[in-house]
Amino acid sequence: MIRKIYRENMGKSNLGWLKSNFHFSFAEYYNPSNINFGVLRVLNDDVIDARTGFDTHPHKDMEIITYVINGDLTHKDSMGNEKSISRGHVQYMSAGSGVFHSEYNLGEKELRLLQLWIFPNERNLTPNYGDNKFNWEDREGKWLHMVSGKEGDAEIKINQDANIYSLFIEEGESIDFKLDKNRQGYLVQIEGSANVNNEVLNHGDALEVVEEDINIKGITKSHYLLVEMKKQY
Repeated sequence: MIRKIYRENMGKSNLGWLKSNFHFSFAEYYNPSNINFGVLRVLNDDVIDARTGFDTHPHKDMEIITYVINGDLTHKDSMGNEKSISRGHVQYMSAGSGVFHSEYNLGEKELRLLQLWIFPNERNLTPNYGDNKFNWEDREGKWLHMVSGKEGDAEIKINQDANIYSLFIEEGESIDFKLDKNRQGYLVQIEGSANVNNEVLNHGDALEVVEEDINIKGITKSHYLLVEMKKQY
């Protein structure tokens, strides 16, 4: 089963300094038939103006992963972490029993990022933070496994049976991803356009895939994020 999600049909918000596309219900966008996809609860495509950002705010019982597309993101939290990441890098925070953090674009250019919230497999865990500055070339023409569950082999490990991959391919290049039985995937066309399982995906579109292998052929240079997880019945 596949289902295309058009960027134009996603929830939207424009606060001036922050422009967002919401893949699932979030903030002022609420659609009772679009709350989550499996354990993936939030996927926001945010553009943050220079010298602005999110002031200190709380989180609880959520695995939060941020993938930077362009610009620089500076994170500071109540655990004492203060880090900055840029294009292709990943920041992870397990909110667990409760944590406060801020996120800013301290640069002079726009910051674009994808932020994902994944339900944890247990509540009230000890909060945790991590980040990884992955080499860009490690996703060129191949899937870069960035995030996995605790039993997986990715650099970043979260409290859930879910995997996150990134990919960059050239125009005309093809690649597959095998989805096993009882698994599903959520694919985001971050940049460029491609033919994916006979659907044309353009910048910002997404695809839900359940128990079906994924085939991608780049129409232009293309950049992707894929969340793979257990099928939710």
